[in-house]
Amino acid sequence: MRARTFLAVLLATSVAAGSAFSEPRTVGLKPSLATDEAGLWDESAKAERGARQSADFNSDPELTAYVRGVTCKVATPYCDDIRVYVMDRPVSNALMAPNGYSEVWSGLMLRSTSEAELAFVLGHETAHFVENHSIEAWRAQKKRANVMLAVSAGIAIAGVAATANAPTIDAARSIQDLTNAVIDGVYLAYVASLFAFSRGNEAEADRLGFERLVAAGYAPGAAATMWRNQIAEAAASDFPRVRSRGARANIFNTHPIELERAAVLEDLAAKAAKTGELGRERYRAAIRPHLADWLKDDLTRRDFGQTLHIIDRLAATGDDLGVLEFYRGETYRRRRKDGDQEKALAAYMAASRTSDAPVAVWRELGDMQVKTGAPDAARVAYETYLANAPDAQDRWIVEASLKKLTGNPGS
Repeated sequence: MRARTFLAVLLATSVAAGSAFSEPRTVGLKPSLATDEAGLWDESAKAERGARQSADFNSDPELTAYVRGVTCKVATPYCDDIRVYVMDRPVSNALMAPNGYSEVWSGLMLRSTSEAELAFVLGHETAHFVENHSIEAWRAQKKRANVMLAVSAGIAIAGVAATANAPTIDAARSIQDLTNAVIDGVYLAYVASLFAFSRGNEAEADRLGFERLVAAGYAPGAAATMWRNQIAEAAASDFPRVRSRGARANIFNTHPIELERAAVLEDLAAKAAKTGELGRERYRAAIRPHLADWLKDDLTRRDFGQTLHIIDRLAATGDDLGVLEFYRGETYRRRRKDGDQEKALAAYMAASRTSDAPVAVWRELGDMQVKTGAPDAARVAYETYLANAPDAQDRWIVEASLKKLTGNPGS
């Protein structure tokens, strides 16, 4: 039985299927209704309609216009072919469909520290669209699947024939076991080639996204900075699985390891002839109206180490400290490790001394000061909260807490 020959044919065919990159798409091009790509576009259109109707869709017109403006800077001349939706989902992610429908999740925008970092992500997603990666991946997968089935069938037939001619029962069993093992190897080789092709697309999109970033006038180093921030955040996670994920490689990884991606992008930045802008202030101004909601959403993941890391990174500029210190306090309050109560109180106090503190800081400050045995300070905090939030839904709860502090339990 020529199992090695079968496996070699499969691997060669898989590599050929994965390397057949098409030319970049023509601006404004739509697929003919008779093509397989048209079916993918129909499915993408359904997903796009679902995104617009989703409760996660961030419909703020100013934020949408801002993200679209950055997209057009890096997507030239494909600006009119791409539609970007900001989705309020607390995970760092962005995606691109074959019809130009794209999503940027709030988790990614919360973690970005500059317009240039966002521009690199949008340039990366634009590269997926321009280079037809979605349809290429789909066609390559179909080819590989057909070859895998044919090769597996051939191995099985050869195995049956060899088993029938075996001189003993033990020999027949050995041949059958070998046949099954080779078929399993064929399948794993198929899976490995699928995911290696995906890694190749991601690497190409990184390179082309970097070129778009630089061409649009942004700082070349922003691309690697984004990945370095992701690596540092993973290292700060409360969960060992998350901390180790970036350092592990196997055939099932669909993206190049983060360290590799960062190193490649740093090398590209070092060779770039241009300098550029980061656009930090513009970016923070654009996300500021959503900062509190996105931090609140991030807390639902209950990875408090990562949330604290994000807050530290955002606070490094000295902006929005009222909001950031309030959510630092919220993070410590919810985590409840040794010493976290004191850390939460300190964060709430820091927030209360700023001009942009959320009104809720006074309620939490009052609760925390009750727990730490400071009734006079708690009373002041509660009274400040009620004065600043006269229509608060929890007013009756805070008033009840005040009555307990003043020794007047009556109504």
